[in-house]
Amino acid sequence: MKLINAKNIIPLSVLMLVLIAIPVHAEMSTTSMELPEFFNFDENYYTVYGGPDVTATLIGDNEFSRGDEVALNLNLMNKGVITGFKDEEDDNSLSTLEQKIQQTEMGYEAQRTTAIGIVAILTSDDPNIKVKSGQQEAGTLFSGEQTENPVRFNIEVSKNAPAGEYPLNLNLFYGYQENVQVNGDDETDLGITNMEVGLWYAAGNQMQQISIIVEKEADFDVVNVTGDLEAGEEGLLRVVYKNVGEEEVKDATVRISADDPFSTTDDQSFLGSIAPGETSEAVFKLKVDGAAVSKMYAINSEIKYEDMDGHSQISDTIKIQTETLPAGSSGSDMSTYIGIVVVLVILGAGFMFARNFMKNREGDN
Repeated sequence: MKLINAKNIIPLSVLMLVLIAIPVHAEMSTTSMELPEFFNFDENYYTVYGGPDVTATLIGDNEFSRGDEVALNLNLMNKGVITGFKDEEDDNSLSTLEQKIQQTEMGYEAQRTTAIGIVAILTSDDPNIKVKSGQQEAGTLFSGEQTENPVRFNIEVSKNAPAGEYPLNLNLFYGYQENVQVNGDDETDLGITNMEVGLWYAAGNQMQQISIIVEKEADFDVVNVTGDLEAGEEGLLRVVYKNVGEEEVKDATVRISADDPFSTTDDQSFLGSIAPGETSEAVFKLKVDGAAVSKMYAINSEIKYEDMDGHSQISDTIKIQTETLPAGSSGSDMSTYIGIVVVLVILGAGFMFARNFMKNREGDN
């Protein structure tokens, strides 16, 4: 980067000192230090106030859904201004050379608002939002300039993130010109002879919050499963779904994917409207293959519904855990057995009652 215009300037030396600032959460922070011993030019004609002011603006939408992986594009702009200056010397007592040096120093002091070598770092304090990009370089911005290309950060929204606003911390680090001192031997028509320019640099840090929003939406869990699914038989599977999200749904219909050992011609069930926290039961008729092993099986289901904006949505896959029973262990055979026992008990009781009745009658006679 060319800092000095050497036109009409006779031998020139430039001294630069870069001071590193410790990052803190503030609009801008720098390190305040005394000038080092080798930064000892005779005169400092001005003390200038102000500096870079780099701000970020999010380009595009800031509302996302659970599970999204998106890129945030940030436009950086330097709005830095010189807020004031203090004249350290009495102008009336300055020689012609000193006045020329004073004017030259003021020209350099105007560069104080330039943000040099900007580095941007985005972090999240919430585990539901993960920033997957490291630090990004944004170059140098003069006052009034903005980045030609946005600074990009990739983020991931957790599938379990509650709806709401999530602030992200954007830290901006850059160098800037803290002070200038000019010295020279003589003033000629060509300029100042043996002019020396001391440029003292410091590091600045600004922190800004960039907020994103996780949208309200419906979400579903299976809270109860009942059914007698026996190998080789057809039975009913009852599944209770709960809306664990933040938004009500309308006209919800659930569809299952029946894989081996299940088959069905009835793979859909109407759930209707489900408000947050409410439940609705779905009923499916399934046939179990006769060779099915008795164990737990997972059946995939999806819920198609209409959101509050009238848009059609489909949920993520929801697992239904259900168990098959061995052949012959269903409640129908047991009911038959119990029915036979009950009939035999009744017949036996009737026989005993009739026999006792006849004995009593014979005794009376």
